[in-house]
Amino acid sequence: MTFPASLSRTEHILILLALAVIIILGMQMMGSTVTIFLVALILTMLFYPAARWLRSKGLSNIAAVSIVTTVAALCIVLMAFLTLFSFNMIVTDLPQYQTELEMRFNEISSFLGTQNISLNAIVSTPPDLETVIPALLSSIKNFTQLLMDIFFVAITTFFMLLEAPQLIERAKGLLRDEPEKLRHLSRMSGYVIDFIVVRTETNLIHGVLFGGSLWVIGVHGAILWGVLTFILCYIPFFGLIIAAIPAIFFAWLQFGIPGVAAVVIIVCLLNLIVENPVFSWLAARKFEIPALVVILSVIFWGWLFGLVGMLFSVPFTMILLTFVQFSDDLRWINTLIGAENLFVDNITPPDTVPDKKTDL
Repeated sequence: MTFPASLSRTEHILILLALAVIIILGMQMMGSTVTIFLVALILTMLFYPAARWLRSKGLSNIAAVSIVTTVAALCIVLMAFLTLFSFNMIVTDLPQYQTELEMRFNEISSFLGTQNISLNAIVSTPPDLETVIPALLSSIKNFTQLLMDIFFVAITTFFMLLEAPQLIERAKGLLRDEPEKLRHLSRMSGYVIDFIVVRTETNLIHGVLFGGSLWVIGVHGAILWGVLTFILCYIPFFGLIIAAIPAIFFAWLQFGIPGVAAVVIIVCLLNLIVENPVFSWLAARKFEIPALVVILSVIFWGWLFGLVGMLFSVPFTMILLTFVQFSDDLRWINTLIGAENLFVDNITPPDTVPDKKTDL
């Protein structure tokens, strides 16, 4: 972008901020479409190395892409089956949970009574779980719309994978005279792939250990809370805490305060053992994005795209930082937030899984 020489640097910044606001508002107005495209782009970057490997074994491009998308679809179906199976068990046992809730409600009321505090002044009766839980789930998102979004993401990803080899060659041609930008793009695509792979491996450990621990204790819906942990742990810093809330609630229903304490201890141990040393060991490198930037990215992308934005906040931010680095007028932003080290040539890019990088 070229500005008239008569404009001051402050005026340049104000114009850029105004353009950014316009772009953000436009993305919010087209939230569903933009979300589908961005998620499909991330999945394409993730699955492309597998499709490329299958092509190297002699398969045609469409056969390789079909195999990769079929395997991915089967994994999604398996996760959906486990979720629906566990959720159906919870819905079936709602009368039992309502009885347990009333018992806990009476315990709290008796305890507060000894302190001369009336619980009835705050709430007269415990909530009806058979009404609250279905209403809460229906308010999260329309199931039909969710299926449509998943369908369009799958279709978009499939055709992106088919077109990926040609797109990469075109990008190389366009950036032939700008090798630095080509290196930035290649490095960042490697970071995105590496982050998602490592995050998925760590989340799987989280989900299995958390769900297994809850099952050993005897908490209702242990499988569902394990799957929920696997999904929500893609949200940096907050995912495990959010996933633990329903497990803590059901542990409280069944076992009271001791159950709550047990689940809290499990969450703390998992965060101490898995999230820090295991994630650091599996990661090919430290993803040197400052913690404040990560937290702000979760808030920003969550506001812009909802839960999907929170789940993909780090990959979305990495892509955005790459485009910022491409522009001479915006590169100072990466320096300001401390993310310029991602683009320094003397930093070794991810090499834990070298065959998972793109051709860029």
